[in-house]
Amino acid sequence: MTDEAEILFETRGALGLITLNRPKALNALTHGMATAMHARLKDWAGDGAVKAVAIQGAGERAFCAGGDIRSLYDSGKTGTGYAVEFYRDEYLLNAFIKHFPKPYVALLHGFVMGGGVGVSVHGSHRVADETMAFAMPETGIGLFPDVGGSFFLPRLPGELGLYAGLTGARLKTADAAYAGVATHVVPAAQRGALIERLASGEHADAAIEALAIEPDGAPLALLREKIDQCFAGNSVEEILNILDYDESDWAKETAKMIRAKSPIATKIAFRQIREGKYLDFDTCMRMEFRMVNRVIAGHDFYEGVRAAIIDKDGAPKWSPDALAEITNADVDAYFAPLKEELPL
Repeated sequence: MTDEAEILFETRGALGLITLNRPKALNALTHGMATAMHARLKDWAGDGAVKAVAIQGAGERAFCAGGDIRSLYDSGKTGTGYAVEFYRDEYLLNAFIKHFPKPYVALLHGFVMGGGVGVSVHGSHRVADETMAFAMPETGIGLFPDVGGSFFLPRLPGELGLYAGLTGARLKTADAAYAGVATHVVPAAQRGALIERLASGEHADAAIEALAIEPDGAPLALLREKIDQCFAGNSVEEILNILDYDESDWAKETAKMIRAKSPIATKIAFRQIREGKYLDFDTCMRMEFRMVNRVIAGHDFYEGVRAAIIDKDGAPKWSPDALAEITNADVDAYFAPLKEELPL
């Protein structure tokens, strides 16, 4: 046990600094962290002395590797309201970051996944160092790329967003910059200097540009044409058919990654990314809240978490266990209105 706070807030000169402080848990986001962060951001938004906000993760391994999945699993299994409350307040935080009126600088290192994406990618500046590894692997645990994935994934170049959302592929620093997930690359050794520049009142654009470097060549750029061709399909099944026809090692591995995920999660992720391209941010978040309410009332999320985190056998038994068994009505049910919508 420790009395150390899970999230730290500090005002340094003109900078409001947030530190996600659960390094042993890869800074996984809890409900309390989300609500505390939202409240502090509201304060800083109205504080004229705070010119910018920065957020970082404690420890060397992760900025934030996601939400506190074990607590969500336990909530669903015991029938408490924690899971719904967590997702509601996490999504409200994501929306507040998206609309934050001041520079919001995410200092990204190590794992940036799931909930960690939600508290970074919607900010005005996403500054990666050389250790960053971005991913949205949710379909592998029966979830979908949430925390605003409906909005930002389809706005990545070409079909990169659908590729990332369906495969859960990890993008290292150069690829994240190429895709636009990261807006800048600043070496880890310069993070302290960047924080001091922001604290001095220097505008975020100038402070970051002074320390930014050009990333190495992005491997993703070499695959871009193939990704755009294969992921232009009008359904998950069509994408898999195109990949199977391709027969390259990359296509075989990519198809294998998709087929390992929850079939229903894959289907709803495809639809959310396709539809999200034409929706504004708040509408995307309301859509995701509808979806997640159905996910936590279902089967695959708990089975995915069991296989990945509880028993760690890597052998989830999905239900349904094949794409062909899922009807359009099954998918539609995840997007139907709720009695209590996300209050945006």
